[in-house]
Amino acid sequence: MLKFVGNVLFYALLLVIIVVSIFPFYYAIITSFKSGTALFEVSYWPSAFSLDNYVSVLTQGSFARNLLNSLFISGTVVFLSLLLGITAAYALARVRFRGRSAILLTILSVSMFPQVAVLAGLFELVRRFDLINTPFALIFSYMIFTLPFTVWVLTTFVRDLPVEIEEAAIVDGATPWKIIIKVFMPLMWPALVTTGLLAFISAWNEFLFALTFTLTNSQRTVPVAIALLSGATQFEVPWGNIMAASVIVTVPLVVLVLIFQRKIISGLTAGGVKG
Repeated sequence: MLKFVGNVLFYALLLVIIVVSIFPFYYAIITSFKSGTALFEVSYWPSAFSLDNYVSVLTQGSFARNLLNSLFISGTVVFLSLLLGITAAYALARVRFRGRSAILLTILSVSMFPQVAVLAGLFELVRRFDLINTPFALIFSYMIFTLPFTVWVLTTFVRDLPVEIEEAAIVDGATPWKIIIKVFMPLMWPALVTTGLLAFISAWNEFLFALTFTLTNSQRTVPVAIALLSGATQFEVPWGNIMAASVIVTVPLVVLVLIFQRKIISGLTAGGVKG
């Protein structure tokens, strides 16, 4: 009896968590298909479908350009994070040198600082290098937070790989770069997918740096574009366009997570079990 009650409470709690997590996104989807006065009618089931909001948000203004900006910046951040992360992880996991633990601790400590704590200093660097209102300002600033996590996870994963594989490659005359590309990378797909996807999500959703370092609509990313969309008019907020824009931005991330969920779990649990 107690086991039955425990199972009921467990599934009830699980249902509450699912509803709380999914309902806001579900309501945004059904609202994005509404238009006119129907936007202000509370309904939990779609009664009509209209693509006017999606057409409006993609054809009016610079939202389509903002999507391309976010895609370019996030993709570049992922590429650079993985490239530098793989090489750094190989050095920190396989090469013995003094201060290796201190370097790892420093790398991890960098990611602990909140964004606002480094905003002023980072702004001075970006201004000094004349990168204000360019994608490179965001790429540079995002790397500060995505690279430490990438290096840490990949280093843990490389440590768990058998040393015999590397020794066999060295005997065959492989250089360190060939060992990374031909030997380690095929075995590191779970960790690469995990760190790459989390870096992409972090860069895709980032708001503070994007708001600070971009000045024109053509250079802004989608989080800032949606925030400014809500203040497009003084007396009327385009809720339909906001909901449609939010769905457009969120759906790709949901699809990516669903596709790679198993590799994400494998990458996050790398190094968690010894034996």
